Amino acid sequence: MKKVLILTYYWPPSGGAGVQRWLKFVKYLHQFGWEPVVYTVEDGEMPVIDDSLAKDIPLGTVILKQPIWEPYKIYKRFSGKKKGEKINAGFLNENKKQGFKDKMSIWIRGNFFIPDARKFWIKPSIKYLNDYLISNPVDAIISSGPPHTMHMIALGVKKKNPSLKWIADFRDPWTNIDFYDQLMLSGWADRKHHRMEKSVLRFADSVISVGEEMNKEFKAMLQQLPGGNTEKCSVISNGYDADDVSQEPVEKDAKFSIAHIGTLVKDRNPEVLWKVLSALVTKNETFRDRLEIKLVGKVDFYVNEQIERFGLTTFVRKIDYLPHDEVIVEQQRSHVLLLLVNNTRNAKGILTGKFFEYMSSGCPIVAIGPPDGDLAAIIHATNSGLISGFDDEQQLEQNLLDYFHGTVAQRNESEIAKYSRRELTQRLVETLNGLVTS
Repeated sequence: MKKVLILTYYWPPSGGAGVQRWLKFVKYLHQFGWEPVVYTVEDGEMPVIDDSLAKDIPLGTVILKQPIWEPYKIYKRFSGKKKGEKINAGFLNENKKQGFKDKMSIWIRGNFFIPDARKFWIKPSIKYLNDYLISNPVDAIISSGPPHTMHMIALGVKKKNPSLKWIADFRDPWTNIDFYDQLMLSGWADRKHHRMEKSVLRFADSVISVGEEMNKEFKAMLQQLPGGNTEKCSVISNGYDADDVSQEPVEKDAKFSIAHIGTLVKDRNPEVLWKVLSALVTKNETFRDRLEIKLVGKVDFYVNEQIERFGLTTFVRKIDYLPHDEVIVEQQRSHVLLLLVNNTRNAKGILTGKFFEYMSSGCPIVAIGPPDGDLAAIIHATNSGLISGFDDEQQLEQNLLDYFHGTVAQRNESEIAKYSRRELTQRLVETLNGLVTS
């Protein structure tokens, strides 16, 4: 078997969306003649823990772990958090509005921890991996970001081993990520982020994105670099694992449940939805009696305020973070799955891993986002849901009522099957084989 070294910060027992992509690739790589070796952290700061994911790690998989120093202990003391309190992903604030200390922490993070708070792991990881590869050679290396520290580690390994083929995999953008503008970067810090990003794009032998819009952005950056080769850019989206979907019938919720599963941050707050639902419960008694808004996961303080403002608090059922296997069942119980795209400058390219798991559940999706973005294109191709624009109240109301009255289009199962984790792993292997034989 050929061997591939995979650099990923998120790995079981870490839970959440960030771990799924490479956990599933590792699960299926053996079937296509590649042996994965995983490099990850020994004691990283993880927003959530999910021990149920360990079942997907193939027996005998080599997992290399090294300790990491992260500044989160200092941050917790500074911001008044308890020692064992988890730090939320993104800019989620569950219990209070963002205060001065939070803003100061973001400024420090953006300007002193570049590319991210794991930066102190770069040099020791490069040394450890270069030493490891002397006696344990591999055929290729893959880095998965964010955190983009992983790409900087891979870059250091590549420079020491120039013949080693390197794939840089982007689950999210770097300088075009939705919250980049919120980091309060100085001009110097902004330029450093861009220099790092361009170095990764330039030296990687292959650059993989999860969506077409991100792929276009990276190609445009490469065109501006000396000798930039845009042909090395490709798309391998996120997907779903058929093994995760319950084959037994799942009883639907008693009420007409509109479920959002995952972290609901301020930038993802669907004010248009709260407005439409508020109007519907006022004018439609049947809808009011049957409605349930099911929020599974952490919810920002601002979102809770909005729900209360529109008089919807009594319709909300909150469920804390669930292990992944329980999330799958909760999806199948729901009547409609709510998919929200952040209303930010890169909205057309946002294509979350959650969407594909929604799609696999068989439950119809109501999405709010750009009607001409990556998400909309796949929704239309698969007939897995309906989408409306950020401010399109009329279309959103129609979409909700269609599902409320039982109007569901026939899903395109052959198109959906293209996004199975096994199918996507085969595409990854085609990229790997193309690199190591070139």
